[in-house]
Amino acid sequence: MTRSRRARVVSLSSAIIMMTGAGALVACSPESGDAGGEQELTVLFNQSHEGASEWLAAEYEKKTGVKINPVLSPYDEIASNLTLDQQSGANTIDVAAPWYVSLGDLAADGTIQDLTDWVDETPELDVDDFIPSIWEPYSTLDGKVYGIPFDGDTHVLFYNKEILERNGFTTPPATWDEYREQATTITANESADSIYGASVFGQQSPLILGASFANRLAGFGGSFLDDNGAPALDSPEAIQAAQALVDINDVALPTPAETDFGAGNSAWFAGKVAFIENWTDLGVQTESESTASPVAGKWGVTLLPVGEEGQEPRASLVAGFSWVIAANTDKRELAEDFIQFAASSEANGALLTAEPPTGIDPSRLSTLEDATYGEKFPEIQEVNRATLSDALAWPTGKNSTQAAQVLTDELAALIAGTGGTVEETMQRVQEQWETLLGDD
Repeated sequence: MTRSRRARVVSLSSAIIMMTGAGALVACSPESGDAGGEQELTVLFNQSHEGASEWLAAEYEKKTGVKINPVLSPYDEIASNLTLDQQSGANTIDVAAPWYVSLGDLAADGTIQDLTDWVDETPELDVDDFIPSIWEPYSTLDGKVYGIPFDGDTHVLFYNKEILERNGFTTPPATWDEYREQATTITANESADSIYGASVFGQQSPLILGASFANRLAGFGGSFLDDNGAPALDSPEAIQAAQALVDINDVALPTPAETDFGAGNSAWFAGKVAFIENWTDLGVQTESESTASPVAGKWGVTLLPVGEEGQEPRASLVAGFSWVIAANTDKRELAEDFIQFAASSEANGALLTAEPPTGIDPSRLSTLEDATYGEKFPEIQEVNRATLSDALAWPTGKNSTQAAQVLTDELAALIAGTGGTVEETMQRVQEQWETLLGDD
């Protein structure tokens, strides 16, 4: 296969309540168009993409006359909710944008459609323009295409310049040891004023605590899988990554185990933390009038720290999302047309700088060079270029979602002091991953 190739927003939890037997979600059923036969498409998004859902719905309807009905789901429940919708017989969802790690499970249980032929026959998708390190994990399984990249979602390190300066630091940390040292100093000096060295995502979710581990795994030069595709979570690099995550907890924003996306970002926007590992769109949000953050104009961004000085920094593809087509939709052609629009270079570029912010990061080579993006956020555009090579991606085959949860659960126990040593924890993870992914 070649590689040349303001809407009604419905809460998914509310929609599921409306299910009766194997019946449809009446409020957003694909059959619920008006009497004139107006075309509609129901699209499942994660809640943090609400702004993107509104922008895409408005622009697509303006372009085609087709009404998009966005449905919002918690970011770590999109795959399970899509599966429930399809396997229950409700079949209300036509298109979805789940976490890329879930592609293998969604394909294996027949929840999503194979897109290979469509991609091969549609040069307008311009597959060669997708960032290569994003295209492969976000799209392909065993030589077939099941997803189209939507949100690149790379983690980088943001820092509050004012907090660093008043604590005597002229540059952000280059290594994880320097990160811990600077955070420790800042917390010691300023925690009495509720200001801390770092906001560390520690909530027990693969997209939160798992992301914090992945950042360190990338920095120490490790990988989830070795060159032969076997689990590598008992490696020295994985053990170092887990230890670094343990070491930062005592000086992080209290309490790391309860710090999720919302709590971490709120502390950053309020100027209460010096460092936060976050998606690159955080800088866009910090400067937005809708956020009204006192940190606006007072922050910097750099690549994630590394294990040792001189190592090459790596991007960590922590929580990206891919467009998929639901298995049982009867609107395949319309779904394809919407995805072609929503995944286009023009849409990706516009979503990067839209106001209010949309939460979208680059997925295409062309948007890494987008002129408006570069003019408004040159530092963010530059760090996003780290995705061009050697970015760390999670496994995506069958049972990968469960494997990610296993890792997260073990890390949570480790940080809580109930999981034994770091070595014992990572050995248990390794054994469970070998069982889960051994046949993948």
